[in-house]
Amino acid sequence: MRQVVLDTETTGLDVAQGNRIIEIGCVEVDRRRLTGRHYHQYVNPQHEVEEGALEVHGITNEYLADKPLFPQIVDEFLAFVEGSELLIHNAAFDVAFLDAELDRLGSGYGRMADYCKITDTLAIARKKHPGQRSNLDALCKRYGVDNSQRDLHGALLDAEILADVYLLLTGGQTNLVLAEGSESGSRGDQTQTATKIDRADLSLNVLAATAEEISAHEKLLARIQKDSGQCVWLQSVDSAS
Repeated sequence: MRQVVLDTETTGLDVAQGNRIIEIGCVEVDRRRLTGRHYHQYVNPQHEVEEGALEVHGITNEYLADKPLFPQIVDEFLAFVEGSELLIHNAAFDVAFLDAELDRLGSGYGRMADYCKITDTLAIARKKHPGQRSNLDALCKRYGVDNSQRDLHGALLDAEILADVYLLLTGGQTNLVLAEGSESGSRGDQTQTATKIDRADLSLNVLAATAEEISAHEKLLARIQKDSGQCVWLQSVDSAS
């Protein structure tokens, strides 16, 4: 399923108090790869940005004054996310605000769940790391995702960061059944049967790395070693030598 990672910024934390969406950021993921397609829009909320929210995202009432209203951007937004699995960190918060915006447009627009499958990445993180902090900054630190530009929250930046975190968070391997009748076949839905290939018919071109590519690779390994102190690829080379 096509996936869209989404984040929003709002005028405040409580949708029941009339707070509104002021920014929507989405990035597309297809087959566990970022496609480069994104949706990003600021929205005039016709509601004052609360001081506490301003401290989080830094988006002022003055900046939003000339931005389009939600009814003007809703069709383009829904067209981007429709049919996808929507990945949101603490989905209940963002979905409540999006549903409230759709409610203001009348019953014809329904709910976000009518357009997408909604998955809460916060719930995934809490299940995988019980008892540990699972906010986006904590997950970035745990998985080594660069969030150095995140001085203030921004919907598109946070969606891009969450996409990287999600792919690492859910990056486990899948067991393969290499032949019919193997013991792995008893694992049911957790396995996938591989197609048998006649290797005698294969003719593969082998492309050697260029000097520039080798140099770039060595620089990357050195940077990983400097940042982490334990680059496993360099350790493997040392052990082999």
